[in-house]
Amino acid sequence: MSFWNLSDNNPIEKTGSFETGGGDIEPIPAKTQVLFAPDEAKFDSYDGEEYISLRWNVLQPKEYANRKIFQKLRVFDTDPKKADKAKRMLAAIDTNAGGKLLASGQAPTDQSLTACLVNKPMLGLLQVWEIEQDDGSTKRGNWVSAVSPRNGGSAAKAPETTTEPPVANTDFDDDIAF
Repeated sequence: MSFWNLSDNNPIEKTGSFETGGGDIEPIPAKTQVLFAPDEAKFDSYDGEEYISLRWNVLQPKEYANRKIFQKLRVFDTDPKKADKAKRMLAAIDTNAGGKLLASGQAPTDQSLTACLVNKPMLGLLQVWEIEQDDGSTKRGNWVSAVSPRNGGSAAKAPETTTEPPVANTDFDDDIAF
């Protein structure tokens, strides 16, 4: 059987077009608490701005499992207050992941971010952002407003959160393999 034959043994048609289906997924509702873990942590840049990029993988609740949440920590922002807020969020994430970045006393690197943060589960409180596109449509997604220890300790909030504290709900199924 040729690589280019489909499972029914028919060859792929050479049409030049293909659509996977699907479409935009609605964001996870605001103020939803999830169990999640970074599956990628690295330095990144865009338009000359450097930041730490985290990609979170939602583990629970099950209806949102395997959804991805992207977070930019602008630890080098030109506004010192914004940079400090991002560093406080990074410190909270690190503390929930074992505290090795803070303990080192060194600036993180791609290697240390990956080693210290990736696959370390914690609780996160999600919010929804909206932005109007040039065509008048609205794009929506999630952002991380707070993180807290998996065991339900007090939350470490990002400065932009609402005044309502996240509820530490650790009533998750124990079927996640770590």
